[in-house]
Order: sequence, then structure tokens, then C-alpha cells
Amino acid sequence: MQTSNILTYTVLFEQAEDGGYVGYVPLLPGCHSQGETLEEVESNIQEAIEVYLDSLRVHGEEIPVERKVFHGSVTVSATA
Repeated sequence: MQTSNILTYTVLFEQAEDGGYVGYVPLLPGCHSQGETLEEVESNIQEAIEVYLDSLRVHGEEIPVERKVFHGSVTVSATA
């Protein structure tokens, strides 16, 4: 019997230069998706995460578990 674990991953969303949005998961290198709306990119990145984790399982690799994440910003001068 297989048990189901619920995992939560931080996803960063950005507006794409050519329209729409891009989402990516810092803990899962290469795991990213896009969509025309935030709702679409959120749905797409959820599917991308599931496919990414399935690939790890198939290859016998460890599933990353996110630890506490802190978010901040730093302001710097753009002048030389």
C-alpha cells in the first residue's frame, strides 16, 4: 500500500517580458512553467512539480523536502 505525502514548495512568479507569467521552484532545478494568467501558471507549475517528483521517484532519487524559507530584498545603487 502506497501512502501519500503532502509536500509544499516555494514557487516564485514573475511577469514575462513578452506577456503572461513564469513560475519556478528554487528547490527543484529546472522546474518551471508559464501561463497567460497567474491562475494558469499556478496550475501549470503544480503539474510540472508533480512530473518532476515522479521522475525523481522513477530514477530512485531522493525527493527534496523544503525547509523553512525566508524572503527578503536588498536595495543597491545602480550607479557606478
